[in-house]
Amino acid sequence: MPSVAEDLKAVPLFSELSQRQLRQFAKDFRDRLVPAGSLLTKQGEMSGVAFFVIAEGEAAVIVDGRRVGTMGPGDHFGELAMITESERTATVEALTPMRCHTIQFWRFRAFAKKNPDVTWKLLRHVAGLLVAEQSRHAARAGSSRP
Repeated sequence: MPSVAEDLKAVPLFSELSQRQLRQFAKDFRDRLVPAGSLLTKQGEMSGVAFFVIAEGEAAVIVDGRRVGTMGPGDHFGELAMITESERTATVEALTPMRCHTIQFWRFRAFAKKNPDVTWKLLRHVAGLLVAEQSRHAARAGSSRP
């Protein structure tokens, strides 16, 4: 089984960290075993502001009651709720038994302050999410015209 640091290295957000940085960062993560069918987050709720990295298993992403995607090893979620300390924007349901690494927002924030390259990548990632969301809204608005 790979170490937490090895699992983090597979996440594009953390791929450029040195081995020393990865080992230090990994100390702040906790393993969480999740049975199939469990909800890791629920849209619209404050469900423990944490960031998740999937190590094993598969999860469904559900927005407004509709399944919009799936995630697996190396994928991550929870960055928006972590940054804004607000409600979850999606429900994430375990489709299979899962093993995730989680970190609380205050620990992530402390690490990001010491590692501006992670902060910059996170900013770019969040900006990409916003652009994608704007594109979806524009496409829906265009499709509803007569």
